[in-house]
Amino acid sequence: MKQVVWTRAALADLTAIYEHIGADSLRYAVAVVDRLTKRSQQLAAFPQSGQMVPEYQREDIREIIEYSYRMLYQDDGSVVSIIALIHGSHLLPDSPPSSNE
Repeated sequence: MKQVVWTRAALADLTAIYEHIGADSLRYAVAVVDRLTKRSQQLAAFPQSGQMVPEYQREDIREIIEYSYRMLYQDDGSVVSIIALIHGSHLLPDSPPSSNE
C-alpha cells in the first residue's frame, strides 16, 4: 500500500470547504470533510482508481469525484499526494497544482 499525503494547498481547500458548508450546517460540514478524507484513503490501495484529468492529459495527475468536488492527486510511484479539491463548477488552473506545495 502506498502512503497518502495532503499538500498544504489541498488542506487549505478542505478547510475552505468546511468553513463554507459550516456557515449553514456544522454537522453537514463535518460529514462532507469526513467523506472526502475517507475517500482519499482508498488511493493507498487503489491509486489508479481515479480517472486522468482531461484538462491536463497527464497520466500521473488523476481525480476522483466525491459530492460536487474533484479531488486531484498525483501518484509518484511510492506516494499519492492529494494536490487539490476543486468544486465541479469551477475551472481548473491552466497548469496542475504541484505536489511539492
